[in-house]
Amino acid sequence: MILDLDGMRVYFPYDRIYLEQYQYMRALKRTLDAGGHSLLEMPTGTGKTVCLLSLITSYQHANPGCGKLVYCTRTVPEMDSVMQELGNVLGYRSEMLKKEREAAEAAAEAEGGDEGMDGEGPGGDQGESRKRKRDDPPRPKSNNDTHRMGPITQDGGAGGNGSLALCLSSRRNMCINKRVLRESDREGIDSACRSLTASWALEARKKKSGRGGPPGGSGTAAARGGDDENCCTYFDQFREAGEAISMPSGIYDLESLKEWGKGRGWCPYYLTRQAINHANVLCFNYQYMLDPKVAKMVSKELEAESIVVFDEAHNIDSVCIEAFSVSIHARSLEQATRSLGRLSGEINRVKASDASRLRNEYQNLVQGLVEQGLLGGASDEVALESSVLSNDVISEAVPGNIRRAEHFVAFMKKVVEHLKARLRTVGGPTGGVSSETPLAFLHRMVTATGVEAKPLKFAYTRLSSLLRTLQVTSLDDFRSLTDVADLASLVATYAEGLPRFAIIMEPVGQLSEPSIELACLDSSLAIAPLFKRFGSVIITSGTLSPIDLYPKLLQFEPCVSESFSMSTFRPCIRPLIITRGSDQLPVSTKFQDRGDLGVVRNYGSMLVEVCAAVPDGVVAFFTSYAYMESIISEWDGMGIMRRLAKSKLIFVETKDVVETTLALDNYRRACDSGRGAIFLSIARGKVSEGINFDRHYGRAVIIFGVPFQYTLSHILRARLEFLQSQYQIREQDFLNFDALRQASQCVGRVIRSKIDYGLMILADSRYSRYDKRSKLPKWILQFLGDGQLNLSTDTAVAQAKSFLRIMAQPVDQNALKQVLLTEEEVRRLA
Repeated sequence: MILDLDGMRVYFPYDRIYLEQYQYMRALKRTLDAGGHSLLEMPTGTGKTVCLLSLITSYQHANPGCGKLVYCTRTVPEMDSVMQELGNVLGYRSEMLKKEREAAEAAAEAEGGDEGMDGEGPGGDQGESRKRKRDDPPRPKSNNDTHRMGPITQDGGAGGNGSLALCLSSRRNMCINKRVLRESDREGIDSACRSLTASWALEARKKKSGRGGPPGGSGTAAARGGDDENCCTYFDQFREAGEAISMPSGIYDLESLKEWGKGRGWCPYYLTRQAINHANVLCFNYQYMLDPKVAKMVSKELEAESIVVFDEAHNIDSVCIEAFSVSIHARSLEQATRSLGRLSGEINRVKASDASRLRNEYQNLVQGLVEQGLLGGASDEVALESSVLSNDVISEAVPGNIRRAEHFVAFMKKVVEHLKARLRTVGGPTGGVSSETPLAFLHRMVTATGVEAKPLKFAYTRLSSLLRTLQVTSLDDFRSLTDVADLASLVATYAEGLPRFAIIMEPVGQLSEPSIELACLDSSLAIAPLFKRFGSVIITSGTLSPIDLYPKLLQFEPCVSESFSMSTFRPCIRPLIITRGSDQLPVSTKFQDRGDLGVVRNYGSMLVEVCAAVPDGVVAFFTSYAYMESIISEWDGMGIMRRLAKSKLIFVETKDVVETTLALDNYRRACDSGRGAIFLSIARGKVSEGINFDRHYGRAVIIFGVPFQYTLSHILRARLEFLQSQYQIREQDFLNFDALRQASQCVGRVIRSKIDYGLMILADSRYSRYDKRSKLPKWILQFLGDGQLNLSTDTAVAQAKSFLRIMAQPVDQNALKQVLLTEEEVRRLA
C-alpha cells in the first residue's frame, strides 16, 4: 500500500499494516522532520525492519537532498535479512512508480484523442487483484516474494530511481580469492590478503615482471578464481579499471556482491569501499560507526545529512564502552617484547637494504599525521577518529624523539617494561587489586621511565606508520604490541579533565594471570561524534525499557522517545512470574539462596514439569556459565536430568562457538522431528542476543533468576561510581535497568510474529516486585495480569497447559483482519 504521512508518500510493500507499524513510522517521520535523534521501542515480531526501510527510503525519494541511510546491525545474518527486506521495499516502489508512469502515459494518449483501453489499464484486472489481496492477511514471505539481489537495470533501476544499496563486512565474509580463503581464521585471511594487495607487494611484482602496469590483468586468471599464488587478479583488475569502475543500480547482499565481483573480475571487498560514496543505502556492523579505528574507513564518505539507524540497540552503551577499552595480560606483555625484537630486526634489515624507506617516513612524520595520510582528511575536518586523538595531536607533527624508527622501538620498550613492573607488583605477595585514574597512572609511568607524556599520545598512530613502512602484513602477530600502544595513547589523551577511564590492575584477571584493564566508564565517548555530526541518529530495539535511562548514559537529547504496545487479535504471549515451588518454598538466584538444595530441587522440578507440558522446543536461560554448570551438576545427582531427558533432548550452550552452533542445529532438528528439545543457555550469551526461537523452536522460554552483572567486578564498581558522580544515576537503578533489559531480551526470543505464540516464564521471587517488573517492555506488561504474578510451579504449569490448548487452535482469520489496517482505515487514522 501507499501511505500518506503528512503529505509524504510512503511505499509499504504489504497490503495491510499493523497499528503499531503506522505509529512507529509516524514517530520516525517526526524525527526526520525535526532533524533530531530518537529512541524507539517496537514490539518484537511486528515488522520493525520493514517500517524503518519503507519510511526512510520513501523520505529519501521525496527529499533528494537527504543523505544516505546507514543501517547498523550486530550480525551478518541480520545484515542479510535487512537487505532482503530492502529488496521487497524497493521492488514494490519500483512497481508502483512504473504503474504511475503507465497511467500518466495512458492519460496523455487519451487526451490526445486516442481510444481508451476498455478497462485494461492500471485500474483494470490489476486493481481487482490488489483489492482481492487486500482482503487476505499478509502471508509469510517466500523466496518467490523476495525481490532479487544484485544489479537491477529495468524500470529505472532499484526502487524506480536507480538506488544503490550495499553491504560492508570483513575480508572473511567478502573475499573471493581461493588462495586467501584457504586460511582458517579471520586474522589469517586478513594477512594473506594484505600480502597480495599491499602497495609494496604490487611494486615488487611490477619490478619482477618488468611491466609498467599492474600485473595479473588477464581475464583467464580471474576465471580460474584468482588462484595465482603471488597475486590477486581480482584486486589487480580492480586497480587497473581505476576511474572506470562503477556499480549498476541494485541491492547487493554479501552473496550477490561476491557473485557480481567474480563476474566482473573485481574484488568485492575493495569495490564496496570505493562505491560507498555512490550508495543510497549502506548496511554494516556497529563497529564501522562506533570504533574509531574502524570508523575512519567510512566516515569521510558519509555526508552530514545521512540518517544513521542502530537496530537491536538495547546494548549500545556496552558496545560503545568496549570500543574504547583495552585489556593487557602478563603473556601479552611477553608477546609485545618479542614483537619489539622483531621490529628491531626488521629495521636493521631495511636500513641495510632500503634505507630510503625509513628516511621518507621520517620526513612524512615531520609534516604531521594528516599530511602523511594517517588520518585521511584536512586538519580542520571533523572526523570520527578525532574522539581518540585530540586536536593538537591531529594538527601537530610527530614529536622528534619517536620519529626515528629505532628511537620509537626503544621508547615502546620502556613502556612495556614499566607495565611488566606494575604487574609484578600487583601479583606479588604485597600486591592486590589496584585502581587508578589515567592521570595518576600516567604520572607514575612518566616518573618511573623518564618518557614524556606527549609522545605517548602518538604511540598507536606511530606504530601503525612503522608497520606500514616495514611492510608488515601479518598484523595479528603484533596485536599485543598494538594493544600496549593503544593503551598508552588513550591514557595520555584522556589524562586531563574528567576521569572517563579507570585503570584496574588485578593479580588474577580473566586468563587467571595478572592483568591491566583500561576500562572506559563513559559510553558517550564513542557515540558523541555521531550525534554531533549526523542530523538524525535512530536508536531502536524491541527491548529498550526502561527507555528514560539511555539519554543519560549516551548524553544526548532525543526529540522523539516512545515505546509502543502490541496490537493483537489474541493473547499470544503469556508471561508467568513463578516465585515459589510446588512445596511453596520461595525460589531465587540471590547469592544467599542459590546454593540452597530446596531452591535447586524446585528449579529442577519446575523445568521437568514445564518440559512435560510444553510441546516442541523449550529454551532455558541461566544467569552465568558458572551457575548453569553448578546447578546442572546438582540436578544430575538428584536424577532430574534423567527425568528431563524422558520428555526432551537436552542441548547446552558452551563458550565454544562451533560447539554451540552444532548444538543449535541439532536442537532444531529435534524440534522438526517432533521429538522436542530443551536448550540450556546463558543470559548475555551469544544465543540470547542473536538467535530467534520462533514457531515450534520456542514454545516456552524460562529464565532462572535475575541476570545482574557480577557486582564484585572492579570494573563494574568503577563504572557505577562514575555514573553516580557524573550523571546522578543511582547504582541500584543502573543494575536493575541492565538486568531487566537482559531478561527482556531473553524472553523476547520466543515471539517473532503475530501468529506465533509462546510462554515467558520468569522464575525468581524478585520479579514479583513492582520495581523489577515495571521495567519490562510495555508490550510484555500489557499481557501481564495480576493472575500471573506470584505463582507456584503447579499453578503456573496449569496456566501454561490452558494457554497452549487455546493457542494450538487454528488461527481465526477474521479476528486477524481486525488488527490489520487497510489503506482506508489508515486514512481515517490520519
